[in-house]
Amino acid sequence: MIARAMSLTGLKAAQTDGADASVAFTDAEEVSGYARSGVAAAIRAGVVTGKSGGRLEPKAFVTRAEVAAIVKRLLEKSNLI
Repeated sequence: MIARAMSLTGLKAAQTDGADASVAFTDAEEVSGYARSGVAAAIRAGVVTGKSGGRLEPKAFVTRAEVAAIVKRLLEKSNLI
């Protein structure tokens, strides 16, 4: 959903050499196949930063505070606030 919101705000992910940005996280293999490109784009854009211990925890529930932080970063990086 965040990757789609990035496209609505015009935020582009930083270009890389094609490497998947999520590989820096120890649990990157747990990201579902359909979500890999969106997760990688959100990480490259700096909107998603992961959790402590170098983990994404893609199967865990997300808290309201975590969503608020992600949305805030999205709006800031899109120059909307």
